[in-house]
Amino acid sequence: MKWHLSDRQKYRFYEMFPGIIVWVILLGSILLSFIRPIWVIYFIIIFDLYWLIKVLYLSILLIYAWRKYRKNLKINWREKAEKLPGYADIYHLVFFATYKEEIDVVGPTFDALIKSDYPLDKLIVVLAGEEKDKDNFLKMAEEIKNRYADKFFKFLVTVHPKNLPDEISGKGSNLHFSGQEAQKMINELGLPYEKIIVSSFDVDTCVHPLYLPYLTYVYLTHPDPTHCSYQPVAVFNNNIWDSPALTRVVARGTTFWLLTELTKPHIYFTFSSHALSFKALTDIGFWQKDVVSEDSRIFLQCYNHYNGDYQTVPLYMSVSMDTVYVGSIKKTLINQYKQILRWGYGVENVPWMIWNLFRNKKMPFKKKIPPFWVQLEGSCTWATVPLLIFILGNLPMRIAHLQNKTEAIVHNAPFVLEKLMTFTLVGLFLSAILSTILLPPKPQKHKITQYFFMIFQWLLFPITMILFGSVPAGEGITRLMLGKYIGFRVTEKKRKVIK
Repeated sequence: MKWHLSDRQKYRFYEMFPGIIVWVILLGSILLSFIRPIWVIYFIIIFDLYWLIKVLYLSILLIYAWRKYRKNLKINWREKAEKLPGYADIYHLVFFATYKEEIDVVGPTFDALIKSDYPLDKLIVVLAGEEKDKDNFLKMAEEIKNRYADKFFKFLVTVHPKNLPDEISGKGSNLHFSGQEAQKMINELGLPYEKIIVSSFDVDTCVHPLYLPYLTYVYLTHPDPTHCSYQPVAVFNNNIWDSPALTRVVARGTTFWLLTELTKPHIYFTFSSHALSFKALTDIGFWQKDVVSEDSRIFLQCYNHYNGDYQTVPLYMSVSMDTVYVGSIKKTLINQYKQILRWGYGVENVPWMIWNLFRNKKMPFKKKIPPFWVQLEGSCTWATVPLLIFILGNLPMRIAHLQNKTEAIVHNAPFVLEKLMTFTLVGLFLSAILSTILLPPKPQKHKITQYFFMIFQWLLFPITMILFGSVPAGEGITRLMLGKYIGFRVTEKKRKVIK
């Protein structure tokens, strides 16, 4: 994109906008605690009450989504899909983007794919690597090809060239290149774009055997399937028994957040693994190649292209990925922080929406506000709420005591806040139960007592909310505000090998 100076200055302000909001909230609340501590005490009590109600509400949504998810696991989706008109014409195009992953990570992904309850001769699989990792990638790709290629309709290996113009190195640019290569193959085969369903996965993503038939059923029964993205439930079970407790809590928290999102009448973004029609993908020119958060941006690209006539359809079916784990505890926690920082940097969608959606004269205004508000409010809430609860739960009371304030609220506030926080344990208790039920079978190398740690790990949740939530999310927003662009950072993956 070519910028005029004035346009660039405008866009920079849009990039700064979320960060300004976050820092005004944080610094303003601290400053006001010194100037008007009584006001802040009343505010934090009301604020905590609001979040207690929200936790209870989200718990209800989580239970609803959980029951629907478990129910779908008991249905023969292939049998239901086979009865639908057009079933035999559907092909699945599956992308696996990879960078520096070894065969012990990639192999299980393909093992899971060939166990799908779906005709493998209807699958076009793309293994997309990077020129920067060419030697390692081609060696691994050759082994994967020898093991699995003959099981699929087509198997394509692509190598994304480095240093191409107008792009940043990362998953989005890799997918952009591999998507174009896949299009050449599809054109040669003469397959209709509307009959091809695209799934974009990280290379550690293991699909549930029912994922493909369920996705096919939902696609064929939707009245306008080419104007939809499809969002499955991301679980992180691949290595969950081996990863540290803090990263397990972060991973499960992500799963539960996504489950509650799926229950909402309008879902304005896709996250991580997602699917859409090849028709929509080619209409928008594939994944954007100069963005970090390509998984959510792809929805916005479609939403803008179709002038708001686009939606995300929930898939109550799971795909499983790795928790962050690279061996040592220290390095694992650093990588976990960097992953959340990258997710928090998804606030880059805010300036993009201001620049594109609000300038789209064909899109009704009422269609522009919801995705913009969801992204802005969600990012700012993520970066501020846990810190506000932690800071304002103590600071204004201390200041009030130092200023010899005698109002009854000063003395009663700690007890009120303690009661409110106690009630929020309902959410933690529910999370502990569902998290344990969601666990894959325990490997024999782990003792039965490991279940005890899996349950009580949720006592770490307040820590993860701040250290692996607000802080990295806030850093991502602040980096964008300051113009310190992070680029794409691959989360390193490693599996424990039993010797």
